[in-house]
Amino acid sequence: MKKGFLSLVLHAHLPYVRHPEHADMMEERWLYEAITETYIPLIEAFDGMINDRVDFRLTMSLTPPLIGMLTDPLLQERYGKHLDLLIELAEKEVDRTRWMPEFHGTALMYRDKLHRIRDIFNRQYGRNLVGAFRKFQDLGNLEIITCCATHGYLPLMELYRPAVRAQIEQAVRDYEKHLGRRPRGIWLAECAFNPGDDKVLAEHGIRFFFTDAHGVLHAHPRPRYGVFAPIYTPSGVAAFARDLESSKQVWSAEEGYPGDFDYREFYRDVGYDLELDYIRPYIHESGIRLNTGIKYYRITTRESNHKEPYNHQVALAKAATHAGHFMWCREKQVEYLGGLMGDRPPIIVSPYDAELFGHWWYEGPDFINFLLRKVVCDSPTLQLITPSEYLGRFPKNQVAMPSMSSWGHKGYHEVWLEGSNDWIYRHLHKAAERMIGLADRYPDADGLRRRALNQAARELMLMQASDWAFIMKTGTTVPYAVKRTKDHCVRFTRLYHDILRDRIDEAWLSEVEWRDNIFPDIDYRIYRTHR
Repeated sequence: MKKGFLSLVLHAHLPYVRHPEHADMMEERWLYEAITETYIPLIEAFDGMINDRVDFRLTMSLTPPLIGMLTDPLLQERYGKHLDLLIELAEKEVDRTRWMPEFHGTALMYRDKLHRIRDIFNRQYGRNLVGAFRKFQDLGNLEIITCCATHGYLPLMELYRPAVRAQIEQAVRDYEKHLGRRPRGIWLAECAFNPGDDKVLAEHGIRFFFTDAHGVLHAHPRPRYGVFAPIYTPSGVAAFARDLESSKQVWSAEEGYPGDFDYREFYRDVGYDLELDYIRPYIHESGIRLNTGIKYYRITTRESNHKEPYNHQVALAKAATHAGHFMWCREKQVEYLGGLMGDRPPIIVSPYDAELFGHWWYEGPDFINFLLRKVVCDSPTLQLITPSEYLGRFPKNQVAMPSMSSWGHKGYHEVWLEGSNDWIYRHLHKAAERMIGLADRYPDADGLRRRALNQAARELMLMQASDWAFIMKTGTTVPYAVKRTKDHCVRFTRLYHDILRDRIDEAWLSEVEWRDNIFPDIDYRIYRTHR
């Protein structure tokens, strides 16, 4: 047996940004960029390892909003058109840079890669990327876990426990629908844990979740092995803690690998650099300049705005070097820990936002590919493992209650509850109270009233997404986050009053169902107090 285990965890999530009422909604591009730069490159890497018989292990969340968007025919069609336009631009860039040797190789790289992405999306997987990830799960290489239904921040729903339960129950149902079995693990939104939520997880068959390091280090009683072994909560659900050392090597903009000067510069894009008349067909229809994903410069330096041309082959070599370094550091880590933990091999849990790999760090999927291959083929010390496999090997673990925590700045709730966003919670709480009341009042509704109750549940869940509070805090696209919160609140409130007055406007309800269509099979009764 190896001396220790490495569990890589990728949290794949985007807020629900489907806008059928607009032909060119800027926020939908969040999804298109993630598909092009993160999800399909990861699928390509996984397929390559399967073809080469590399028996890798990886854990990955697919959140219900992301699954909903990836399986939505409208968004699949729109992404296909978006990809066609990108390929058209890439072809033009090959021609434009023909006599610019410092950029031409990169232009060819983009063109070839985009053609591969289109082939994977359309031909290989028939636009069904969830099916692609499910394939790797069924082969035993990828453990897919779920998340709260709309990435709701559970500790701030504590006032209304049925709302917490509804976020978990809907997530479990959605996972089973799309992935063919019930989830074993969950990524709690923002890695936020509140003591008592583990009981809800246990009720729904969830075996494990993740916390930040201090969530386990501050557990009661104090964990014997720190963050290098899971603990069981009193309800029997395992908590795995994030390893700070491995996280910093990737996350840190100052010290982490993504900041290396040879890697691609995110903030220099042809959408901003080239003449407007040339780039106009590939940005927003209003003429607002946007990232296209085609970038020709490397990071070069942080001390000035001077940027040197990007060399993809040099960057790939650096990604391979960094993957080897990351593996070496984990090997030394488990060797040191092995002397402290006796017969218990340590597990190092390294969780990251999936979109870091590819979108923000262009070479990230290559780093993942190199790392998984290196550990499987070269490491005498380290073994890749999923949380389920680890619990199967080591079913006996210390019982302790993790502390309230999150992986946000300062480790608790401040990111999602502070001056820029605290105004939303009185509305979220009132809506949750009303939804629970409706579910209790109408336990067996049918017809138009049932449709309205189901839509009210959708509007509440969409309003509860932690993404909106996060955006308000970070200052990016704040008007959009505020509008989404208010729109869902207004729709929910109208539905609430219409249901109570038995004056449901079917035409308006149909329009809202068409617009906010997440969870087509939702059952409002998940909000009932007693079931």
